[in-house]
Amino acid sequence: MKIVSLNVGLPREVMWHGRAVTTGIFKEPVAGRVALRKLDLDGDGQADLTVHGGEYKAVYCYPLAHYEYWKKELPGRNLPMGMFGENFTTDGLSEESAHLGDRFAVGSAEVVVTQPRLPCYKLGLKFQSDDMVRRFMASGRTGFYLAVTREGEVGAGDEIKVISRDENAVPVSEITRLYIAKRYDGEDVEPLRRALRVAALPESWKEYFRERLDKARV
Repeated sequence: MKIVSLNVGLPREVMWHGRAVTTGIFKEPVAGRVALRKLDLDGDGQADLTVHGGEYKAVYCYPLAHYEYWKKELPGRNLPMGMFGENFTTDGLSEESAHLGDRFAVGSAEVVVTQPRLPCYKLGLKFQSDDMVRRFMASGRTGFYLAVTREGEVGAGDEIKVISRDENAVPVSEITRLYIAKRYDGEDVEPLRRALRVAALPESWKEYFRERLDKARV
C-alpha cells in the first residue's frame, strides 16, 4: 500500500449557479516532502471548517483504482490526481480493506482511519454537475478520512504500513452502507455495535447510529 500522489490546495472563490462560493476542493499534486500536522498538510486548507477538515478529517484518501471506474462513467472527462479533492491518492488501500480504527505509519507520521466521506454540493461544483454527489454516493466509492496520531513528513511514493487494527474494526465500505441504508435488519446490529466501540469513529457518527438503532428496535 502506498501514496501514489500527494495533493494539496488552499481555498479559492469560484462561481457556481450565479453565486460566489469559497471551496478547498481544488487539490493539485505536489512533489517532495510535506509536513503532516494534526489538522492538515502544509499548503492545504478547507473553506468551511464546520463540515470540512478538523482533527477527524485531517487527511482525505481516495483509491487510485476508482479513477478507472470514473473514466468509464465520465467519458472524455480529464481526471488528474486530486480530482476528487483527496490529499492521498492511494494504491492498494480501499474502502473494503481499510477499517475504522486502522492505524498506519506513512512517511514519518502515523494516522488512523476515522470515517467515510460524505460529499457536499462542492463535489458537484468541482465536476460542474449537480448530479455528481448522488452518483458518487451510489457508487460506494467514497474514500475515507484519517486523523493524525503522530505528526511527520509524507510524500508521493511513501509506503502505507499497518501498525494495528482495532478489535472492533468494521470496513469503511460497511459503514457507508449502514449510513445510507433505509432500514436495518438483524444482521446489521453486530457491525453497528462494533462500530460504536471504535474510539476513532467521531461522536457525531456514533450519535447517528445510536438513533437509527433505537428507531429500528432490532
